[in-house]
Amino acid sequence: MSSLAANHVPMNSSEHDLDPPRASYLDTRDSTGQNSMTSSPNNSAPLLHGTKYENDTYSDSEQNTPSKRRGLLFWLGCAAALVIVVLAVILPVYFTVIKPKHNNNASQNSTSGDSTPPPQTSQGNGTSNPQSPTGAITGGDGSLVTLADGSSFTYNNSFGGYWVADPNDPFSGAARPNSWTPPLNESWKFGQDHVYGVNLGGWLVLEPFISPALYEKYDGAVDEWTLSTLMAADTAGGGLQQLEDHYNTFITEKDFAEIAGAGLNWVRLPIPFWAIDKWDGEPFLAKTAWKYALKAFEWARKYGLRISLDLHTIPGSQNGYNHSGKSGQINFLYGTMGYANAQRTLNYIRIITEFISQPQYKDVVVVFGIINEAIVSSIGQDQITSLCITMIRGITGLGAGNGPFISIHDGFAGAANWADFLPGSDRIALDIHPYLAFSGGPAAEPFVTGTGNQAGGTWPATVCQWGQWMNTSQTAFGVTMAGEFSNGWNDCGYFLNGVAGVPTFGGDCNTWQDSTNWNDETKAAVMNFGMASMDALQNWFFWTWKIGVSTKLGVVGSPLWSYQLGLEGGWMPKDPRTASGRCDAIGGAPNVPFDGTYQSWMTGGAGAGTIAATYPWPPASINGADAAVTLLPSYTSTGPVSTLPPPTLTAKATKSVDAGNGWYDAQDTGAAPTPIAGCTYPNAWDANGVAAPAVCGGGAAAAAAPAPAPAAAATATRTTAPAAAADVADETVARRGIGYGSR
Repeated sequence: MSSLAANHVPMNSSEHDLDPPRASYLDTRDSTGQNSMTSSPNNSAPLLHGTKYENDTYSDSEQNTPSKRRGLLFWLGCAAALVIVVLAVILPVYFTVIKPKHNNNASQNSTSGDSTPPPQTSQGNGTSNPQSPTGAITGGDGSLVTLADGSSFTYNNSFGGYWVADPNDPFSGAARPNSWTPPLNESWKFGQDHVYGVNLGGWLVLEPFISPALYEKYDGAVDEWTLSTLMAADTAGGGLQQLEDHYNTFITEKDFAEIAGAGLNWVRLPIPFWAIDKWDGEPFLAKTAWKYALKAFEWARKYGLRISLDLHTIPGSQNGYNHSGKSGQINFLYGTMGYANAQRTLNYIRIITEFISQPQYKDVVVVFGIINEAIVSSIGQDQITSLCITMIRGITGLGAGNGPFISIHDGFAGAANWADFLPGSDRIALDIHPYLAFSGGPAAEPFVTGTGNQAGGTWPATVCQWGQWMNTSQTAFGVTMAGEFSNGWNDCGYFLNGVAGVPTFGGDCNTWQDSTNWNDETKAAVMNFGMASMDALQNWFFWTWKIGVSTKLGVVGSPLWSYQLGLEGGWMPKDPRTASGRCDAIGGAPNVPFDGTYQSWMTGGAGAGTIAATYPWPPASINGADAAVTLLPSYTSTGPVSTLPPPTLTAKATKSVDAGNGWYDAQDTGAAPTPIAGCTYPNAWDANGVAAPAVCGGGAAAAAAPAPAPAAAATATRTTAPAAAADVADETVARRGIGYGSR
């Protein structure tokens, strides 16, 4: 072990006892791989690769057409100092061909905006600016906020927060959500500043229990794949436009203002890969969610909120859950199409990283979660690590200030299994999702037990145990956050276990699916449970901010999962800081908060980028495949690359404003994956158990794709073809997830 590794305190391998409850099949001590594939609810048509790209709204000018092939420094990967990589050869991968930036980029990436806080008044009157469409560019508690549609609301923030919206400086970082959170133009200090956040689940990535009304309308809709298919066929009912109607109304600017006013300072924003593009045969609404992600960036900036952007869906599915795009099989880094789907995924990660690393956005989007809830017990931890090394810092460069923190989910393996992960790496955060709801058994212990410190019975003390392994992970891994948790002490919730799922609670779920009948004791129990969770986790994102009303029930059917409803109903704290010390107060496991001291390299300081471990890409093997990686289907790197468009600035300004061009690294000119001409591929979403084709595997890719000349440009063009409709079958798996870390 190197000196760096020696100083990187590992967790004891026996610390499984510190992990939250999980379903037995997710226990990392079970070596079986039987659950790497779940039965698919669809027998969907194979993807039509002949005409690959969907072209809904982006113009040709928004594509980043590759202009050359070049060998570049492979980021801290193998022992060799330099690896010359040629695109379109065997097993092409993108971030092995992206030139790492120099560490001096930080000085070039500062956002605009004066760091001086804007003036506040006790009446909340904003500073006058006739050029602003609202006549004001800033305001605090009691100020009037006028929206783009002309409507207005009063901003309520009793914590010293203020909003800033200046058309002459639309990328200002001067706003702050409260007095204890630094404004966006000041650095966030992990270990010192506390993450109090909420997820915006169910907005741009749909889930049945969060947006039940959309699913209630269509029999057979169990995930976004089937919902999109059924909507597209229902042209009289609005077609896929119904999805954009949902984007436009489910979360609005007022939600961001309320989040800031609730004492919170972060949002975690799940987005789908089809915000960038989709391939033929995929029924999703392409290139539309990005418009609303840009709105989220704008609104977060206005109210001083930071964003953890999370790539929630992955080609082929990383977990088989309904929130991955399609429930059923895992086909990402698993099975016959596992490598090909990983190629697509790396390209999407690349495109997003290029956008959010621009100076206009990097102070708002501070963390990028690259793959949500991939099931490591099926895919393999080495395989996931190999992918991480391949793409990290290829674009942004090394050290604090150069691009976002990269967040990786623990893959249901438990924090202990990620101890001593890549010592000397640069700004990697561990994302854990501790839930009690999905333990797989009845929740028999009493919960409603009074209104004092013992409210909630033994359940709050149970979650207090999370504090011990959170603290251990902060030392043994580095920055560790709970990207998801909830008040779900049981698994009661309308559609929570899937449209046709059956809860394992063992009691009457009606009580927990209608909060309008909750009394003071019930609310006290939920409050105590939630605050104990916050105290133990210390840096957290509640899942989720909002749950939609069920058309059939007439109420929010999963109230334990809505932060907003909890604030309104009195079972969530008005000030999240009051959760500190809750575990001590209830007599739970003593919680001595992490002291905030990380090794320097963990936060991008000295030693970052000195990683010695070698995890080659592609990995040596892919689980669930019947052939070597070199013989599995793969794509060739000769396609055009999508560039995410910047926002259109409509407010009048008296000076020119640069919104960026969507592409941070001008030297990144590598092409995108595209099918090899003449090859037939298995269904990328339903390839488990399918034999690898005799031709057009990884070895064939090298032969089929001639080596390009150094200055040649890829000539593949984007074409449009109608998406093939997927057959709608009965739901077999449509749950948020089961066990520790899954919803």
